[in-house]
Amino acid sequence: MKIFSAEQLYEADKITVEKQEITTEALMERAGIQIFQWLNRRLNGAPVPIRIFCGIGNNGGDGLVLGRLMIEHGYNVIVYVVNCSDKRSKNFLLNYDRIKNVTKKWPTLMKGEADFPEIGSEDIIVDAIFGIGLNRCPGGWVKKLIQYLNESKAFKLAIDIPSGLYANLPLEDKEAVLKANHTLTFQTPKLSFFLPETAPFVSNFDALEIGLDIEFLQTTEPLAQLISKPEAQRFYKPREKFDHKGTYGHALIIAGSYGKIGAAVLSTTSAFRIGAGMVTAFVPKCGYNILQTTVPEAMVITDKEEEFISEIAFDIEPSAIGVGMGLGKNKATVAALKVLFQKKDIPLVIDADALNNISENKDLLKLLPKNSVLTPHPGELKRLIGEWKNDYDKLEKAKKFSEKHEVVLVIKGAYTITVFSNKLYINTTGNPGMGTAGSGDALSGVITGLLSQGYDQLLASVFGVYMHGRAGDIAAGQMGYEAIMAGDVIDNLSEAYIDLFAREEETTNNSAEKS
Repeated sequence: MKIFSAEQLYEADKITVEKQEITTEALMERAGIQIFQWLNRRLNGAPVPIRIFCGIGNNGGDGLVLGRLMIEHGYNVIVYVVNCSDKRSKNFLLNYDRIKNVTKKWPTLMKGEADFPEIGSEDIIVDAIFGIGLNRCPGGWVKKLIQYLNESKAFKLAIDIPSGLYANLPLEDKEAVLKANHTLTFQTPKLSFFLPETAPFVSNFDALEIGLDIEFLQTTEPLAQLISKPEAQRFYKPREKFDHKGTYGHALIIAGSYGKIGAAVLSTTSAFRIGAGMVTAFVPKCGYNILQTTVPEAMVITDKEEEFISEIAFDIEPSAIGVGMGLGKNKATVAALKVLFQKKDIPLVIDADALNNISENKDLLKLLPKNSVLTPHPGELKRLIGEWKNDYDKLEKAKKFSEKHEVVLVIKGAYTITVFSNKLYINTTGNPGMGTAGSGDALSGVITGLLSQGYDQLLASVFGVYMHGRAGDIAAGQMGYEAIMAGDVIDNLSEAYIDLFAREEETTNNSAEKS
């Protein structure tokens, strides 16, 4: 699914109206019907009080359409008009006249704090105050209204986007944004739904199809791509009957130091679990017995040093290399990385201490092989690209870094974002339980294992992040967030593959049985 900017969506509206030969009012009616059907399916005629707060622009017009349809179907609806300006959109005025024809209780005009209604905890608040056309941060009594609604224990449903939040601009005042329990967004989600500073205001969302022009949606370059199951299904490379271990490549994991050999174990195991034909672990001598015992399927090469890696030398021909997990920052290790980075023809995944060594040694940054995959967590990313003012500034700096060094950046987080040049790929799998030691080591092994099977760097990153997150979701379904360990994520990579092509009802039933 594509994620578009507010400007692109306005253009899509315009083109849709022209090509489908409809009015903007008809398009608004179409959107209102979709919201009504979503809400009606869930309420099924329940007499719960529904309070719709409408601005005086097109988002308010959507709210008025919803109000009229719910009144016509017998729901207990009270509509409020947030009269924050003397400017009203044409479609707002049109739908304001229409709703007056179906109810004796005309919309209540709000002009200040004295008009704030009493709201019960069992009520439903529908937020249709500001949409994606918001061009300045709410202030005055309107900001106080948003705060008042936030303080209510009533369920809050936002139309298109929570009021006060921009679709693709930084947050200005977190006190002036409605915190929605659920958001019904039109056609596609917005970029702000997935960034750490703004996503908490969205919580959950559904994208409602409103029939925007298909050609525009298919041919327009988006702000970002959203990666979920349908996309992951297309990425998967099926296996053939006569394939063998050599077909799926030889992954080399260079990891570990004294006290951190577990990182090498996790990365090596996950490279196997994701499907690498062979995996060799390159570790300091202290890791030899551990690797041979815990991952008997792996081959092991040891450094001459007992506690750290000082010289990366191997006589195998790996098809992909993952390096950095638990590696440490010994001076000899830095020198060994310089030698490794000059092997330009082998796909490379760089994580953890390898990233930290790059941040502290600019000579390493200059040697960074093109098309390498870098997998930083927020702290490691900051050391690579510098401080950022907000999430959007972070993404711009990440894109510039990726473009300058010709690398793939996998920015780990609640919604892991893969950056390649100026393109963004936002992952939808994963959960808070994956915020545990070793989870990143597992991801590096997954991406390395996919590279070894012939996936290109971008595809291995995007597909690997999806599979890693899906395995974590399956683990969470079995044991809850708090109990998940990195090994549980790795163990469920097999289930993630099965889930990839399972029918939706099978997935639901299996999850219910395991829970």
